Amino acid sequence: MTTAVETAGDDINQSSVAKTPIIAKEYILPFILVAALFPLWGFANDITNPLVKAFKDIFLISNAQSSMVQFAFYLGYGIMAIPAAIFIRRFSYKAGILLGLALYAIGALLFLPASMTAQFNFFLLALCVLTCGLALLETTANPYILSMGSPETSTQRLNLAQAFNPIGSLGGMFVASNYILSELKVEEFRAAEKAAHPEYVDLLPSVVDGKLTQALADFSIAEPMAHQAMQAADLITVRGPYIAIASVVALLFVVFLFRKLPDTITHDEPLTAKVLKATFVRLLSNARYREGVIAQAFYVGAQIMSWTFIIHYGMTSVGLTAAEAQQYNMFAMGIFLASRFICTFLLAKIRPGQLLLLLAIGGITLSFGTIFIGGMTGLYCLIATSACMSLMFPTIYGIALKDTGNDASLASAGLVMAIVGGALMPPLQGSMIDSASLVAGIPAVQTSFVLPLVCFIVIAIYGYRAHNIHKA
Repeated sequence: MTTAVETAGDDINQSSVAKTPIIAKEYILPFILVAALFPLWGFANDITNPLVKAFKDIFLISNAQSSMVQFAFYLGYGIMAIPAAIFIRRFSYKAGILLGLALYAIGALLFLPASMTAQFNFFLLALCVLTCGLALLETTANPYILSMGSPETSTQRLNLAQAFNPIGSLGGMFVASNYILSELKVEEFRAAEKAAHPEYVDLLPSVVDGKLTQALADFSIAEPMAHQAMQAADLITVRGPYIAIASVVALLFVVFLFRKLPDTITHDEPLTAKVLKATFVRLLSNARYREGVIAQAFYVGAQIMSWTFIIHYGMTSVGLTAAEAQQYNMFAMGIFLASRFICTFLLAKIRPGQLLLLLAIGGITLSFGTIFIGGMTGLYCLIATSACMSLMFPTIYGIALKDTGNDASLASAGLVMAIVGGALMPPLQGSMIDSASLVAGIPAVQTSFVLPLVCFIVIAIYGYRAHNIHKA
């Protein structure tokens, strides 16, 4: 998932664009500073996904309980998106950036006391505070970039800034794979236990995973002191990257604090309760926008579930280690990025609603493969869904915001708030993994991907309506 907001530009005269610089000279340094923020939420998003599996083993909790990591993480977007838009409009973009960076750093630093107390709920609080900061940064940075120059080149300017986001995403995946999952003592325990039982080779990966989990639980009872020491060491491993990123964020806070930034917000109309109410009424009566928020929530849910439980899928249906499964997650991100360029090209030839429908149909088809085929082929189907998801967020965003006019800033915040779909759906999938399989003979982790399948169906319906009814 990339959780960055994009916008669709209107058709413009090409000769005019050629004469208009993407970034005006006076905005070059502010643009560079704000663009430097884009990797921050990419890093946070993709270093957090593997924590669902890591915390499950460290704290010996269920999949549903460990999925609360995603609930807490994406809840911050639901809490903060609209208040962030109001705050920015009331004060300034710079104020929004500073508050966002402060909350980001505080949330990351809370991993220190959370690891010292070994309290899972403390980690959830830390993640929620961190993502309140992310919501502020995303709600601020995107419109700020758009405002730094001519409206004719605003979309190009935003796309340029968003090119930095995948750097953070890949960085988060790399750190999670090489400095968290591969360094966990609990993974060493699982590897040693598996090596001690050569008969496991003849068992299904899902059965082996269950036996290793049970062995870990037995160890915690038989050797409580040794298990606590292993748990403490693993929590120190988990907190390390968050303390490091907190230092980077704190440095950026100081830079923005003392750097003067242009104020590009127009304050023509006071932001009163009456103005807000009128704006919300207009947006709620706009079917294209209203349905777009719903589709966006289902899209984010599908993305987060697909990228979070790819580790569970790889371990349970294929027999990979957590670190090996995370490597496939990085492969999925590479496909996601490559497909984004391809789909951006296709947008010049295919209407947004039609492209969204085609991508959703692809996601539906691949989800059936993920559920019913299993093994490496099923894992490849799961990875390939990233190609279908690559342009869903910006396409839904552009369709939903069409013709919102002056309401676009608050409408944008509503679409950012829809990221809360990533909070609501992973715990439900985790519960399905813990429960009996929906189809006899197929591991529950595979049948749990019926949830992303439903999400793609909802997105397909919105794409169909956008193309055939809304005339996108």
